[in-house]
Amino acid sequence: MKLHPLPKQTLVCGNQTLDLSRPQVMGILNVTPDSFSDGGRFTDLNAALKQAESMLAEGASILDIGGESTRPDAKPVSLQEELDRVIPLVEVLSQRFDTILSIDTSTPEVFKAAAQAGAHIWNDVRALTRPNALKVAAQLDVPVVLMHMRGEPATMNELAIYDDVTCEVQSELKVRLDAALAAGIRRENIILDMGFGFAKNTEQSLQLMDELWQLHSLGFPLLMGISRKRVLGELLGGAAVHDRINAGLAAALLAVQQGVSIVRTHDVRATVEILSFYNQLPSIES
Repeated sequence: MKLHPLPKQTLVCGNQTLDLSRPQVMGILNVTPDSFSDGGRFTDLNAALKQAESMLAEGASILDIGGESTRPDAKPVSLQEELDRVIPLVEVLSQRFDTILSIDTSTPEVFKAAAQAGAHIWNDVRALTRPNALKVAAQLDVPVVLMHMRGEPATMNELAIYDDVTCEVQSELKVRLDAALAAGIRRENIILDMGFGFAKNTEQSLQLMDELWQLHSLGFPLLMGISRKRVLGELLGGAAVHDRINAGLAAALLAVQQGVSIVRTHDVRATVEILSFYNQLPSIES
């Protein structure tokens, strides 16, 4: 049963549009040496291109490119290093494929350069809190993903203290929403991400997963990224990264049942298949 229908909204990404009334899959493409799941696999441009082509063939609607790891205790990289990792790939992808490109960065200079190279969506784990980020996002007039996190990757686990995690995530996301709107970012360009794996322990993540539907009160489309994350490993008794895929698929299905519009994942084919099956079920009024 479809518990919460997806919003009837179209996301405009340059000369392309994305129908958010059906679940969309965002494929993860990290061009970093130290990301928790695929670090080092796609630092070579040809390997990254091959992976991008594979994910698009499997049904990804969006490719999300990251040039700096945000796993706990990840080391920051310089602006130039992040640019060197991301921009050449965006340039080639935008020329070869007619697809929507998202950039996973918190650095305004990186996204501005990526947008000039052909990127469409700014996916920011820090919700546009870095200097000039709000201003640049408003000027570029692009879709932005505002994710919930406390602190920085090096400190976030120490800040996972909540009385009611769902209520507080909702309240803290609203602060960033208000800041984005005040900066001139258009409502139709905003997507929210509840931030699984960022300043939330396993128990808190379970509560948040069970109550995702409550975030619809904010009035914006939702993105969920929990693919292969540590919380899944802990729930499975310490499962290794590549043994968390089935749990991630279950979480994706539960999220879409609660009205999440975009699922961010390493496992594109399997996610597309389960969501395609789900999307063909007759709607049943609850």
